[in-house]
Amino acid sequence: MLLEFEQPIVRLEEKLAEMKELAENSKVNVSEDIKSLEKKIQTLKEETYKNLTRWQRVQLSRHPDRPYTLDYIYSITDDFIELFGDRTVKDDKAMVGGLGTLDGQTVMFIGQQKGRNTKQRQMRNFGMANPEGYRKALRLMKMAEKFNIPIVTLIDTPGAYPGFEAEERGQGEAIARNIRDMFMLKVPVICIIIGEGASGGALGIAIGDRVLMLENTWYSVISPESCSSILWRSWDYKEQAAEALKLTAQDMKGFGLIDGIIKEPLGGAHRNIPWMCNELKKNILDELKALSAMDANERIDSRIEKFSDMGSVIE
Repeated sequence: MLLEFEQPIVRLEEKLAEMKELAENSKVNVSEDIKSLEKKIQTLKEETYKNLTRWQRVQLSRHPDRPYTLDYIYSITDDFIELFGDRTVKDDKAMVGGLGTLDGQTVMFIGQQKGRNTKQRQMRNFGMANPEGYRKALRLMKMAEKFNIPIVTLIDTPGAYPGFEAEERGQGEAIARNIRDMFMLKVPVICIIIGEGASGGALGIAIGDRVLMLENTWYSVISPESCSSILWRSWDYKEQAAEALKLTAQDMKGFGLIDGIIKEPLGGAHRNIPWMCNELKKNILDELKALSAMDANERIDSRIEKFSDMGSVIE
């Protein structure tokens, strides 16, 4: 899928392909022109992706070719075993989790999962978990705590499912219970936003010792489109809403709401998935090493203090 701001780059790449084809099919020497155009394309790419607007980063975070939770898990673990069900209602396909080995270390992975095609998107409910999804996540966290296994959550959701039946089954209570209980987990908890991080749907699995964001992701109480529809009764002002919300990884780091930013390949995570997976794995291992050296009570106190210190009051 081609995003609007990427069109100038693609036009130059098409011109480059034509020049290379000309060089192959004729005796015309255009090697210098090819080198010059390649340099121009690289410069344009660097300038474009370095100066993205907040709305453009939101678009990149939703790119259909970006790796999703299971893509990362299967790539970085040796023997992932998915676990199912909340032991109360059913198995929520929008929330996935299980055990995997990361360089010899067993880790409990939990995250929202989106679909690639229409059938998968319906099955995964577009990554919007129901109450049973959050209860499954908490069940897996408690299991990990019981066996002293660190937890890694991968957040990628447009929000918790807002349907009437979800509210009937206790959506708000399920998310609130997760937030409360995650503060007191005795094992290391690392939370990483890999795509969209919207509202309580994201926060329900995002209370941890370390909260990280990929470079082209967003984290906010509301999406730009929903914010625009509330303030202007139209989605047409989503770009202005994105700027006002200050929802990018760079904004979150500046506000002190996250602990770090994981760099993406030029053009987004989908441009070089193997590299992105290796970078994610490296960051997880580094954080696990640091957190494992801490006492459990020290980690809990630090976790509580970190979230308690967020925000400021102006009188």
